[in-house]
This record gives sequence, structure tokens and C-alpha cells, in this order.
Amino acid sequence: MIETNPKYKGMIPGLFTMGNVVCGFISIMSAFEGNVTTACWFIILGAFLDVLDGKVARFSGGASQFGIELDSLADFLTFAVSPATLVFTIKLNSLGKWGWVISLIFIMAAAYRLARFNILASTEEKKEFLGLPVPAAALTLVTYIIFSYHLWDSLQYSELLVSMIILFSFLMVSQVQYETFPDKVEDRESRIKFILSLISIVVILFKPRLLLFPILSLYILFGMIREIVRLLSKGVIKVSSITATKEDDRKVK
Repeated sequence: MIETNPKYKGMIPGLFTMGNVVCGFISIMSAFEGNVTTACWFIILGAFLDVLDGKVARFSGGASQFGIELDSLADFLTFAVSPATLVFTIKLNSLGKWGWVISLIFIMAAAYRLARFNILASTEEKKEFLGLPVPAAALTLVTYIIFSYHLWDSLQYSELLVSMIILFSFLMVSQVQYETFPDKVEDRESRIKFILSLISIVVILFKPRLLLFPILSLYILFGMIREIVRLLSKGVIKVSSITATKEDDRKVK
């Protein structure tokens, strides 16, 4: 068995990261040239390379702080600047100054989310994502565009696209928790996550243009619904506690 020189362990995952950067740049250029679906698919390819660089880094032992920072810069280009540019060219430019504002808010929210991820990467983020992951936000936007072009040969219900980019900006900087995908299948919860992920991938492979967007939307909605349930449960517990305290006070009196 040939052992990799420790000095070069980070090079292989770094190649995938650079591929992610290339995808982000090509996506932006394609958006400017009016090749909308091409721009979308390069963002999706960038997401695939982003997943691979993390897996390869862990498998080869090539993970490093430099790699983490480089990965964040690549993600910022491919999953923040690229989708914001794409959505601006096909819809937000018609909104005048508000189109600029919405695009900038999305980019700034993504930058904040990526920076927070780097801080929490070794602690809480291993269990759950805090805030909507930037790649998930970007992929949902571009898969809706692919979904729309596949069904109607053009962007339809563009108001939904605008609403999504505003909502995702909020979710990225929020405290809403989203499920991570397990690297190891060790317990019942991780097995369930792995099985659901595998089923989703198999289903998507049948008709990716039609099914990518609905499945990503379900992921985002699940996190939102779970957070609403958590807040309601917390409110009920708080009210019950206050009521119990008042009852105790009355008994004392």
C-alpha cells in the first residue's frame, strides 16, 4: 500500500475545492451570457465537488485550518455570489434598487453564515446546522429555476423566487436548526438519517430536473416546522410553569 506524503495530503481535497471555485466562476459568466440553466447546473456541480472535498479530506487525513478557510471562500463564490448574480440577471434587475438590496442581503447573510459555521464546525455544528446551510439555500434557488424551465421553458412564478431568496437570507442568519447528514452510522438516529438520505438520492436520480427542488424544499420546510413546534412547546412549558407558580403562591397565602 502506497502512503501519501503528509505534506501533500491536503492537495487532493484542495483540487476539489478549486473545482468548486471554477464552477462558481463559470456559473456567473453563464448567467451574464444568458445561459440560465447552464449557470444552475454549474452551481449544482460545485455542490457535488464541495461534498467530495470534505469527504476526501477526512478520509485522507488532509483536513486543515487552511483547507477549511479555502473551502469557505469557494462556497462564498459558488453558493452566495453565483446564485445572487443569477437571480439578479433573470428577475431582480427588474425591481430596480430593491433588486440590488435583495441580492446584497442574500450575499451578506451567506457570508455571515459561513463565518459562523467555521467557528462552530468543531462543536455544535457536528450535531445540527445552526441556520440554513448556504449550499442548501443556493441549491433550492437554482433547482427551482431548473424545475421551472423544465416544465414551462421559462421562469414562471418569479415572485416565488424573490420570496425564497428573502426567506433564505433570514433562515441563514437565524437560530433555526437543520439536520446534518451523518458521516458514520453508529446509532438509530444516524441510521434513519442515512436511509432517508439514500432514498432521497435514489428518487432524485429518476427525474432530477423535477425532483431536486421539491426534496430540497421539504428539507427547508421540515426545519422551519420543527422550530415552530419547539417554540410552541417552550411557550406552553413556560406558561405552565408560571401558572404552577401562581397556584403555589395562592396556597401559601
